[in-house]
Amino acid sequence: MSTLLGCIADDFTGATDLAGLLARSGYPVSLRIGVPDAPPAETAPFEVIALKCRTAPVAEAVAECRAAWRWLQAAGARQAFWKYCSTFDSTAEGNIGPVAEALMQDLGALQTIYCPAFPENGRSIYMGHLFVGRQPLHESPMKDHPLTPMRDSSLLRLLEPQVTRPVGLVDRLTVARGADAVREAMEALAREGVAHVVTDAVADADLRVIAEACRDMPLLTGGSAVASPLPDLLAARAGLSRAPAGARRDRIEPPAIVLSGSCSAMTRAQVAAYAPHAPHHRLDPVNLAAHGPGEALDWLSRVPLSDTPLIYATADPDAVAAAQAKLGVAAAGQLVEDALAELAIAAREAGRRRFVVAGGETSGSVTRALGVTRLDIGAEIAPGVPWTYAESGGAAIALTLKSGNFGGPGFFAEALAKLEAE
Repeated sequence: MSTLLGCIADDFTGATDLAGLLARSGYPVSLRIGVPDAPPAETAPFEVIALKCRTAPVAEAVAECRAAWRWLQAAGARQAFWKYCSTFDSTAEGNIGPVAEALMQDLGALQTIYCPAFPENGRSIYMGHLFVGRQPLHESPMKDHPLTPMRDSSLLRLLEPQVTRPVGLVDRLTVARGADAVREAMEALAREGVAHVVTDAVADADLRVIAEACRDMPLLTGGSAVASPLPDLLAARAGLSRAPAGARRDRIEPPAIVLSGSCSAMTRAQVAAYAPHAPHHRLDPVNLAAHGPGEALDWLSRVPLSDTPLIYATADPDAVAAAQAKLGVAAAGQLVEDALAELAIAAREAGRRRFVVAGGETSGSVTRALGVTRLDIGAEIAPGVPWTYAESGGAAIALTLKSGNFGGPGFFAEALAKLEAE
């Protein structure tokens, strides 16, 4: 089946978020981990490639995204969606803008949009400023992100140093007037040479207007929510019918494990809510640097399979900063990700088949360590966070890959209960 829309996500949790929202449409969605080695075969109308390039060097991120697009083109895609976090996680160097400009060049696109809004999860854009709930981005906990601290709420100011062509805005007043008004505003900006257009959105209805106005653009960029209306819009244009529901998949039995590398405010709340009710072990980067993950591996080997343990490096900003000051930002993060990847393998070898994973970098490390190359999308646990299913080491496993800021405080227990109920 030829692919209608080829999607590239800058981390693994973002990819599952996007795939989950696209799958709400009822059309087939395929999620692939990394750029596939083999040429396209048995592709879905909506293909998502998950990369781990959010904080990679710019040239590396651009090259990987271009390789992903070449594969998607070979699958039949003529339109691309570049997915990044709903909190616009990036730095003045990139990677959001440089990747977008590279894909624009490859697609022959003269203009694209930027819309990370996700109202269902409290992310909105008004007059070009991104809000997390009622807080401007720069006042939210994202200001303390260990890799991409967000110290400005203006998407225009954040984007301008990342791109080489002018940046403009289609504001909420225009969006409120409908898709034709948005198209007219985009055309006016194009005549002025504006290539990069931030679009306001404060409600789900705004996303529908933006998607309808921009559905013919070769490249769209944003969070997962603005892509959510696209399956219906593109399928209608292509005359595609929804496929009947497939057979129910085999149940993935316990035992399970929770692995958390995210240090977001919400993940800290989730760890605090779950830890009192389960065996738990905290990873300290400084200790890992000195002694490796042996202590954690020994601890995990003693946890009965009847229990669902939590292993986490989640910590408050002061503790994160102290570890980074001693080890370096990149080294501290890599030590944690490598340890969690090794622990995931140990858990699988011990017979654990359900994995709850918190954090984009952690999800990338764990998924790659488990040798997962393709995921089937299951039921949503929270907006943008579905259960997914894959093969690993000859066994069927279930994973949920949670962005640090997504879900409520009780997410870990809710995720396990959701899978148990299926």
